[in-house]
Amino acid sequence: MKKIRVVLTGGGSGGHTIPLLAVAEELQKIATEKKLELHVNYLGPYDAFTELVRASGIKTSRIAAAKLRSYSIFQNILDIPKFFVGIIQAFWSLFWIMPNVIFSKGGPGAFPVVLAGWFYRIPILIHDSDAIPGVTNILSSRFANRVALGFDRAKNYFDEKKTAVTGNPIRPWMIVDVPDQRNAKQSLGFKPELPLTLILGGSQGSRRINEFIVTHLALITEETQILHQTGAGNVAEIETLSKAALGEASYQSTYRLVPYLDKDLKSALAAADCIVMRAGASSINEAAAFGKPAILIPLPESAHDHQRANALAFERAGGAVILEEENLFIGIFLSALKKILQDHDHYEKMAQSARSFFKQGAAETLAREVFLLAGIL
Repeated sequence: MKKIRVVLTGGGSGGHTIPLLAVAEELQKIATEKKLELHVNYLGPYDAFTELVRASGIKTSRIAAAKLRSYSIFQNILDIPKFFVGIIQAFWSLFWIMPNVIFSKGGPGAFPVVLAGWFYRIPILIHDSDAIPGVTNILSSRFANRVALGFDRAKNYFDEKKTAVTGNPIRPWMIVDVPDQRNAKQSLGFKPELPLTLILGGSQGSRRINEFIVTHLALITEETQILHQTGAGNVAEIETLSKAALGEASYQSTYRLVPYLDKDLKSALAAADCIVMRAGASSINEAAAFGKPAILIPLPESAHDHQRANALAFERAGGAVILEEENLFIGIFLSALKKILQDHDHYEKMAQSARSFFKQGAAETLAREVFLLAGIL
């Protein structure tokens, strides 16, 4: 049986880590079909998302997370020691693994792995999820054999001869055996006949979105039930505030909070009538895959303002409404929410536009490209 060794690198956020896992699942599926002995290793920073990688059975090795920033030379200088530690770690780890291919999602810790891989003449595939790519991937592209992108707009930043728009990978289990909306609502403890709004603050939660929702919870729950993903560090505070805002009876019947959605995310997306969230590429991609209209609140501090660019792409496609954080007032928010939940024709149009925005098969496409670079397919 022929062996193939693949190194995944990236990390630092769910948006970097979860797509790696989606591609890893497809790699294993193809390896099984082709009767290949697949060995996958992950090189990246040790953070909360490393546990997701380990839980999937992938071996992990630590790479110091030096963040490359376009907005702060001083912070880059402070990270120089971490960068050189990361380089040493990457050279050492790759020497012992010596993979056939490296797949990088960018993010802290990825560039040293790409640089070391280029030195060892290992084929490299990188993928960038956002409409405006990160500094790590822009630098990494000079050493990569192939560049894959989630948004058309990002093509302007890379060599067109080795670049293709694949869309953003989604974990295969997310889009098979999807429950119908009524059953999904019931499984989560909500009334199936009433609208449900899913509040997503990203993998770590959004304090400002959390505060806005809780402050106006009584008004919002007059229009919709709410499933609120708060982030693990915010649960206790939000639970106390939401119970005070609603009272125990209303709290139990119309509102539920969770720290983080992983295996329940499929049911949550299937159940939702509308999603309120930041504009991370992975979140937009998941909303589009399920055909869910969204109210997007881009993070103003996102690098290169990439969340606003992501949001604009989804809005122009017809799947979302953008509310800038500076305009996040309850009157404007409720107006947008009611338009989605109460205007059936408007809702269906947005839902269809969202589905059309989603590029199917991105994870499989990327996995096959990995095997092509390895000379297997």
